[in-house]
Amino acid sequence: MPEIGEFVHKRIAVTGGAGFLGSHVVEEFERLGCRQIFVPLSRDYDLRRADAVARLYREHRPEIVIHLAAVVGGIGANRENPGRFFYDNLMMGTEMLEQARLSGVEKFVAIGTVCAYPKFTSVPFREEDLWNGYPEETNAPYGLAKKMLLVQTQAYHEQYGFNGIYLLPVNLYGPRDSFDPTKSHVIPALIKKCVDAVEFGESKIEVWGSGAASREFPYVADCARDRAGDCALQSPRAGEPRRRARNQNPRLGYDDRPAHRL
Repeated sequence: MPEIGEFVHKRIAVTGGAGFLGSHVVEEFERLGCRQIFVPLSRDYDLRRADAVARLYREHRPEIVIHLAAVVGGIGANRENPGRFFYDNLMMGTEMLEQARLSGVEKFVAIGTVCAYPKFTSVPFREEDLWNGYPEETNAPYGLAKKMLLVQTQAYHEQYGFNGIYLLPVNLYGPRDSFDPTKSHVIPALIKKCVDAVEFGESKIEVWGSGAASREFPYVADCARDRAGDCALQSPRAGEPRRRARNQNPRLGYDDRPAHRL
């Protein structure tokens, strides 16, 4: 990989760069001194379509691609949209990687999801456990679609020598997260439940789950610095999954009661 002085002159495409994690990644690149950063928007490029993705590469000629774009949501959204979440995420990843290969991209950073891990995985998660079972059923269509980025990256490295890596961030929190109850993840969802309960004078909130689950919650800006570092300075072996978390084994849980006093 290039040194940081060379890296800042590269043309970088960040799909999903206007989103929660992506916007922080773009800011981190700018902090490093990168000036040729392109963020494709869905209104201009339908990343599910080969012709649109090919046009993106042809018009902007990125040398480095960070694929963060995804159709995502919380538990409710995953339950209501399993087919859409599978198809949209699978096709975006497939087309972004294939057109990157055809365009001679120097490095492709594919962002996976912790939902790709098996339902019954010991904590802390380890990369070697990634294929030791089926994901949690609610998130499986999304998680498996994103997991195919790893399969495709490994296959392309083996056959074409393609330089791609697959990173697995865990649950993030921080500024610009979504508080929409149909899309939000656990921390913004819990914050909104608490705020709404105070506003409407409720004495308890409902929390889904058994209370036995453990979660890791890195701060989004820390994750963004890691993503930029993986592009600029680090070079894990192409095709290998790499899990990214700042806190290796914190446990956040609650007891079995579905409703709790504020």
